Amino acid sequence: MYIAKKPDIPSSEITPREVFENRRKFLKAAGFSVAAGAISSMLPSAVLAANERQKIAGFSKTAYGKDEKLTSYEDVTTYNNFYEFGTDKGDPVVHARLFKPRPWTVSIEGEVKKPKQISIEDIFKIAPLEERIYRMRCVEGWSMVIPWVGLPLANLIKYAEPTANAKYVEFISLADPRQMAGVRIPVLDWPYTEGLRMDEAMHPLTIMAVGLYGEVLPNQNGAPMRLVVPWKYGFKGGKSIVRIRFTEQMPVSTWMKASPKEYGFYANVNPKVSHPRWSQSSERRIGGGLLSPRIKTQLFNGYADEVGQLYAGMDLHKNF
Repeated sequence: MYIAKKPDIPSSEITPREVFENRRKFLKAAGFSVAAGAISSMLPSAVLAANERQKIAGFSKTAYGKDEKLTSYEDVTTYNNFYEFGTDKGDPVVHARLFKPRPWTVSIEGEVKKPKQISIEDIFKIAPLEERIYRMRCVEGWSMVIPWVGLPLANLIKYAEPTANAKYVEFISLADPRQMAGVRIPVLDWPYTEGLRMDEAMHPLTIMAVGLYGEVLPNQNGAPMRLVVPWKYGFKGGKSIVRIRFTEQMPVSTWMKASPKEYGFYANVNPKVSHPRWSQSSERRIGGGLLSPRIKTQLFNGYADEVGQLYAGMDLHKNF
């Protein structure tokens, strides 16, 4: 029997205070039910995601993270931030069950030579799919090690043929109130939007994930396609992306709008730059239990050798 795990950090310390204090009202307005939460605590994730589990054929394994200890599939798929399906970590696995990630198209817009619509199936064909095992660190203080399956974002960018004016890449997620009850409530300014500087987007570590653990990406993890940038905090990874826009100006992301003093554009993992409400110097791996020892957080989540040069000369306290 699956038992929902108590979060390591209280919800009041994870989300902006006004979001937490109004959560009951928001949930009632959105149509979320207490019964649904009770069901999620009794059913194994394999049952909850049964209609989503499908093997991916033809991807290659890489050396990325080959010596890492993986977080279990159970934890990866039942402990999620995906506010479109609820603000608690256990909400998405329940409320995303009826979400339909097919058919799916992505609109490529902005500073590109030929704006276009592309299906998720055609995105699969742009570059060979690879498995990348990445450490993932969330701003709340918990972390996971996940075997993603995806393609380098750089390949998709080259396919899009951006113009010389394209300095940033903006990612816009689906906001469908018919399928996503969380979108019916003003927790955030929908649709969820994130962005990267062009050199960050082109970096070899940055991928568009379409699966995990060798299977098609579950709904609650951002199906059918999400952004993965392993040296940044998890909120940078936009899920269920429907639009990719190339811009000359820096995009204003969703969490920057919601709380600019707490969430900056760069969101690089940095143990020396604290969140206003908690330290970022250490983290706890999900799956080890509340008594598991905390581990020291590494600059750029341990990927400093690969990405440190992107920020040479920058004040990382100011550009947080």
